[in-house]
Amino acid sequence: MVALMSQKSERYLPALRFRWLTPLYDPVLRWGMRESGFKHHLVEQLVLRPGMSVMDLGCGTGTLTIMIKQCRPDAEVYGIDGDSQVLAIASEKAVETGVTVQWDLGLAYDLPYREGSFDRVVSSLVFHHLTMPDKRRTLAEVFRVLRPGGELHILDFGKPYNLYTRLAASVIRHFEETAAQLDGQLPGMLASSGFINLDEIRHFTTIFGPLAALRAVKPTGAGQ
Repeated sequence: MVALMSQKSERYLPALRFRWLTPLYDPVLRWGMRESGFKHHLVEQLVLRPGMSVMDLGCGTGTLTIMIKQCRPDAEVYGIDGDSQVLAIASEKAVETGVTVQWDLGLAYDLPYREGSFDRVVSSLVFHHLTMPDKRRTLAEVFRVLRPGGELHILDFGKPYNLYTRLAASVIRHFEETAAQLDGQLPGMLASSGFINLDEIRHFTTIFGPLAALRAVKPTGAGQ
């Protein structure tokens, strides 16, 4: 299913905040943030079983999405992003890799999927782009499209845990969208959105600041 947006959101931020930087997105993640390590961890953290349906929220150029499909070829894997330019790159990468992924155009806080569509939703370096209201809207949307017992896995900037990570995060702290996460507010937002069994599984250190890998569950008693 492809979701066409009737109107581009003025709040939407491209991968590196400016569209002209998009061609540099993959090199920045590869060399500046050593994405291979934390994305391999995310794939393992999902604990995928045969036939699961997985959505990569804010998939960017599709690196993580493709890794998920390679790990579990029998899974239904969707990648959604609000930027048609990065989706075109993702589609080309999937063809080159020889995997089949459903690429959809849409915004994180207005998902084009039915309730209870997914067993897993994963999000890598997306939430720090969102304003506080849009973080809450996105969590509500993810809760809606997850099946009861489904899991949300987030890898994004988190609370600094030593002097180095505090120094590394000093620049991005000035961005309004990122400050709340550096203050450790994301776990509380997950809880207030209805998620349970919150777990901060692992931390990663980058030159831009600390990353936290989170897992949260939609209660089995929650309706679809």
